Amino acid sequence: MSFIEIRNIKKEFDRQIALNNISAEFGKGELVCILGPSGCGKTTLLRIIAGLETANSGQVYIKGKDVTTLPPSARNFGIVFQSYALFPNMTVMGNVLFGLRQKKWLTKDDMENKANEALRLVDLFEHKNKYPRQLSGGMQQRTALARAISLSPAFLLLDEPLSALDAKVRQKLRYEIRAIQRNLGITTIMVTHDQEEAMTMADRIIVMNNAGVEQIGTPREIYDHPATPFVANFIGTMNFYQNDEEICAIRPENIEITDRHSAYDFAVRIIALEFKGSMTRVYSAMQNNSEIYIDIASEAASELRLRENSTIFLRTPKENLIKYASTIAL
Repeated sequence: MSFIEIRNIKKEFDRQIALNNISAEFGKGELVCILGPSGCGKTTLLRIIAGLETANSGQVYIKGKDVTTLPPSARNFGIVFQSYALFPNMTVMGNVLFGLRQKKWLTKDDMENKANEALRLVDLFEHKNKYPRQLSGGMQQRTALARAISLSPAFLLLDEPLSALDAKVRQKLRYEIRAIQRNLGITTIMVTHDQEEAMTMADRIIVMNNAGVEQIGTPREIYDHPATPFVANFIGTMNFYQNDEEICAIRPENIEITDRHSAYDFAVRIIALEFKGSMTRVYSAMQNNSEIYIDIASEAASELRLRENSTIFLRTPKENLIKYASTIAL
């Protein structure tokens, strides 16, 4: 049995469809990312799971119980918002204790013990007497996380929790949040528009677009076997080209630079080279001016002496080609 299940969720705002018949399951202890572009409905879906928004139709189940009509207070979740929502006039400790004080059955010692435990878990115990203005963005986010987990929720909801942070801090917090989630074994649903966040953090990803679900799968499944051209184009980089009645797609790292030993090899002109450390991206153009990207190890690029405006030959191995019907929109 799934820990959380949503069935046939539909939602409209002013006759605009926000969610169109969405169904999904979330396993116990799983971290699932809801991934998609802005406006696709992912935050609305999260709010419906939390009870902060009401669906026009459909059901939400938690541990097999229909909670569709229950208020947020009856769903036992912790939530971390993009804005952190910290109280500026309270210390780190005060912010964490705020939620605990709503649990009237807890003693003062119980509350302080739970707050201290949560702050140790997010490595903020030594900063518990500081105010939000004295903290970095990453520390503020960890304070919000500590506040959420101190309540011992049944599941955790994260709404774009890292989007306000710079790239280096985001990368560090991705690892920290994932480690904390695994340590607690808490079911976690995270909304993001950042594919790298989803790919590095999630057990499974729900890819959304235009109020619907395009694909659900593990990061590897979605990257290697994208179900639709949208998913293929949204996750990582993908080359597309028309072949008779099909749209063919292939990842840049799966294209081979050859010596034209095969009749299937084709010529391209190098437009630009982009050095990315261990890997170099080759921007090239086919004879019909269609662009094609190739990723190659930088050492190999040096050995091949790749240069702008030179001609090279490529091969697209059949086992790496993904094919879609030409009737499917890119």
